[in-house]
Parts: sequence; C-alpha cells; structure tokens
Amino acid sequence: MPSAPPAAGRPVKAVHPVDEVPPPLSLFAFGLQHVLAMYAGAVAVPLIVGGAMKLPPADLAYLITADLLISGIATLIQCVGVWRFGVRLPLMQGCTFAAVAPMVLIGTGSGGLPAIYGAVIVAGLAMVLLAPVFGRLLRFFPPLVTGTVILVIGLSLMPVAGAWVAGGEGAKDFGAPKNLALALFVLLVVIGVQRFAPAVLGRIAVLVGIVAGVLVAIPFGFTDFGGVGDADWAGISTPFHFGAPTFEAGAIVSLLIVSLVSMTETSGDIIAVGEMTGRAAEPGTLADGLRADGISTVLGGVFNTFPYTAFAQNVGLVGMTRVRSRWVVAAAGGMLVLLGLLPKLGAVVAAVPAPVLGGAGLVMFGTVAASGLRTLAEVDFKGNHNLTVVAVALAVGLLPVGVPTVYDRFPDWFQTVMHSGISAGCLTALVLNLLFHHLPGAKSPEPADAAPEPAKATDGEPTAPATASGSPTTPVSPEPPASSADGRAEPVGLAGGGVEDAVEKSGEECV
Repeated sequence: MPSAPPAAGRPVKAVHPVDEVPPPLSLFAFGLQHVLAMYAGAVAVPLIVGGAMKLPPADLAYLITADLLISGIATLIQCVGVWRFGVRLPLMQGCTFAAVAPMVLIGTGSGGLPAIYGAVIVAGLAMVLLAPVFGRLLRFFPPLVTGTVILVIGLSLMPVAGAWVAGGEGAKDFGAPKNLALALFVLLVVIGVQRFAPAVLGRIAVLVGIVAGVLVAIPFGFTDFGGVGDADWAGISTPFHFGAPTFEAGAIVSLLIVSLVSMTETSGDIIAVGEMTGRAAEPGTLADGLRADGISTVLGGVFNTFPYTAFAQNVGLVGMTRVRSRWVVAAAGGMLVLLGLLPKLGAVVAAVPAPVLGGAGLVMFGTVAASGLRTLAEVDFKGNHNLTVVAVALAVGLLPVGVPTVYDRFPDWFQTVMHSGISAGCLTALVLNLLFHHLPGAKSPEPADAAPEPAKATDGEPTAPATASGSPTTPVSPEPPASSADGRAEPVGLAGGGVEDAVEKSGEECV
C-alpha cells in the first residue's frame, strides 16, 4: 500500500540506498541469495578443522550450527550496528580461511578445541583494541605482503582438498577410483555452472556442485545420514560446550598474526563496499567495522566456533545485483541465525561425503591461491627486491606443508607458529617488507644497464629524488596520520597504493 504523501511544505528527507528497506518479499529473496552465496564457504571451516581433529559426527554438526548462529549474529552486528560496533554497510560475516591451518595445528596438538578457543578470544580482543589505530599499520601490509599471504593460504590448503578427494584421512577406501570419480563429477558441475548457467546461479556454483554431488553419492552408498535422525530439531550453542578455554602462548601468537591479516582484508572489503554503495568508508566507520570483526571473533571463541571476518563474495554480489540496502544483508544474517538453531541441518551438512567436499575444495582453495596471484599482479617487480620477498616468504610458508615434520624437534610454541604455513609465510613477508622498504637506508637496486630514471616507489612509499647515479635515495617517511574529529587516527594508505588498493578476501572469496 503506498504511503501517504507528505504534508505540504514539509521537506522530504532522502533515504540513502544503504538505509532503504525493500518490500518483505524482495527482502527475503535478496537475503536468501546472500546466504546461498556464502553458505559453502561458511560451513567449510568447521568441516576442515573438525575433520582434521577426527571429531565424531555429533560434534562436527555442533560446530556447524554454532558457526551458522554466530555468523548470523556477526552479520547483524556489522549491518545494523550496536554503538561503535558495526560498519552499517551490507557486509556478510563468516569464518576466515586464514585461520584454518593454525587452528588445525593447535587442535590436533595437545591443546585441542579449548586451546583454539582461548587463542580465538585473545585474538578477538586484540582486534577490538587495535581497531582505532589499525590504519597506521595498514602501510605494512601492501599488496606485496597480502598477495603473498593469500597465495600461501590457498596452496597450504590444497593437501586438505587432496585428502578429501581421496576419501578423507583414515578412510578404509582412501584413494579408491570411485572417490576420485565423485570428486571429479563435482568439479565438472562447478565448472559447468560457472560457464553455462546464468550469472546469478554462477555465484553459487560451489553450492550447486555440492548438492549435485550428494544426490549422486546417495545411490552409490557414499552417504551415511544416521546422525541426522539422532540430532534435535531445535537447539542452541552453549558457551564453552567443549570445555573451558585454555591459553597457550604459541597458539595465541599464531592467531594474533592471522588476525592482522584478517583485519587488512576486512579493511579492503569495507572500502570496496563503501565505494559500491556510495557511502565511502571514513576512519571512524572503518574502525567500527573492525571492532565488529573483533567482538564477533570473541563471540566465536565463547560459543564454540572460530574467527570471523567479512566475506568478499558477498561484496561482489552487492556489485552484481546493485542492491545496496544493508537491511537485505541483515535479513540474510537473520536467516543464518535461524539455521544455526536447527541441529538437524548441521547433521545433514556433516554427512556430506568427503569426495564431494574435495571436488568443491579444489575450486575453493585454488581460487584462494589465484586471488593471491591477482593481488601480486599489482606489484612492481622491476629493479627492486620484491621478487626476493615473495620467493622467500613462499618457500618458508610452504616448507611445513611439504615437510610436516621439519620442526618436530623445536619447542611446542615454535611449532605452533611455524608449522602453519600461513603464519610462517606472513611473518616472513612482513619482516622482509620492513627490511627492504621501511627500515632507514633501504634502497632498491637498479639494473646495471638501466638508464637513470626518476625515483619510483617499490611498495608504495614516497621516495626522495634519485641520485646522480640513478639510484633512489632513502625513502621519505610519510607524514604522521592526522586525527579525525572524534580523536581517532586517520588511516595511512597501504604501501602498495593506498587504502583503496587493500587486498580482497582470501578464502571467503572462493565461493
């Protein structure tokens, strides 16, 4: 029913598209589309971590429903906003892939899930505290660093997908041709949907592939839905279901490193969606969005799930559909909350055969690695040390992936940090970027036969004029960040080309 016209002489205040509330039917339809776009990625993290820890189906289903519940709550906080928590833009929240490898190492060690949740809680609190000043740290995460880290994330997750393709670790028929055939079928379905289906359906190609794989797997005896009948129809995740959290130094350090990467990625998503919606992200709103990530991560540690971050594929969906209302994404968050209150749904997801997940995982994790390469394409590799940074960081990051026992003789805290290719690669990239581009006296080499050229920033930092020999002088330090009206520091641009060039999401972008 159309609303009554405004009274004569009363000015009508225009509503920004971000704040518009669509009709109920449109709200539901667009919200459901966001849920479908992120669902496969949302449940992948608990499936990977729980599967690596060989949790029983009931516990795996519990992790999935807890994840969906907190994903919904985190999305509502981000979109609707509570005080200084939430960017109030259309951003979906879900578990980050960047934390998968460290959490698997922590969980399969002596600490188990309590050690994971202790580290998650500390990392979330650190994110909340760092949010107002994180802009100052962004310049240490240029595309050179973030692209390398995302590439390591994708490559380090490939063994997980490979184990799924073969039937899952410990499976009696591990490596059986039928397992590989099922995984190949799922892979072909995903590719076919992306190639031939309409664009809207292509956004959920991974989910379509998983559903098709399950339907094919049922008549061939791949599935066991026995746990579905035992699961309750309704239930809620209770705090510390798997025991009180424990706080281990190595686990905390590992997830603190991951949280810095996640905050960098989230900053990029906030800026991107701000540009898409016509409501540019300001320093204050950027900090509010990062605080929401942090408090959601704390909730994850309390309610038996994992670190949370913005999902980039949903940012892409906003751009594709041009539906800019944050209330659409808030509706999607409400749907996730409802799904998180249905344990039977978690049991169904937990029963998906490993080869089906493997076929989808090849696409998801491969896309993560490809996203890292796309980010590195922004980096200038001519006449500087950037190739060395990428090469060494990749080598250090992939060393424990290729040789899992390489650090077995080291202390436990060292193993927790360095056994994760993600944290090892990130640390290496950060240190080398500081060494070559930020420390006093850092210079970039010029080719011997190159003619002198004006100084050019190798990682985005401003440089002084070139010397007579053609080599740039010591980089000029950027001006200190200005303060915003509310006293928070203005963010400094990324060293790879400004905040606008912040890296897109890693694992979440793959769905």
